[in-house]
Amino acid sequence: MEDRFTLRTQALIGREGVEALARSSVLVCGLGGVGGYALEALARAGVGRIGLLDGDVVSPSDLNRQILATTETVGMKKTEAGRARVLSVDPDCVVETYDLFYLPDTADGVEIARYDWVVDAVDTVAAKVELICRAKAENVKIVSSMGTGNKLSADFVIKDISDTSVCPLARAVRKELRARGIEHGVDVLFSLEKPREGTGRTPASISYVPAVAGLMLAGHVIRHILRGAGEGR
Repeated sequence: MEDRFTLRTQALIGREGVEALARSSVLVCGLGGVGGYALEALARAGVGRIGLLDGDVVSPSDLNRQILATTETVGMKKTEAGRARVLSVDPDCVVETYDLFYLPDTADGVEIARYDWVVDAVDTVAAKVELICRAKAENVKIVSSMGTGNKLSADFVIKDISDTSVCPLARAVRKELRARGIEHGVDVLFSLEKPREGTGRTPASISYVPAVAGLMLAGHVIRHILRGAGEGR
């Protein structure tokens, strides 16, 4: 696969960098607008083992923003759609799937300690807090996405949870983590744009905003893997 898959990547980060990514493992939690694009970038970078966690299926309302959503995948499990897409890019990638909604009562079904990194792109506060607490307990690195809905700006930043502001989801997660004795040491992606008013209870969205967030999360993970291997630039 190297000549046709990692040639240009190797030109940028060297053979050692490509090998470091191939040895790495990342669990992507949530395969929607944010998680799907994070998965896309991780797979194309050559991450060797990727876990896919989501209990949902692709629906028509996902078509406006989710890279795994096409007219052909509507009705398919998101984990199945994600697995097929990863293997269509890198047949050598080891893909592991978890068809569940991550919550405290289902968390034991996922062995987080098997992964080097966790990308948190799930929707609920309870799921995010559980993921963060378990990752920290297992000394697994994690980066967590805060709110991306009801936004037109894709000017996201990644900072420590203690440095977040404006984002309502970040505020709620920060409060729950503080109650569990975690006040800092968690990297999160968030926006300083105040959420716009939607027309319904479901968060409104547009094509490019969650995509940018997902790509930034993947870039964060990839750069850290390379730095850990002494190849980051």
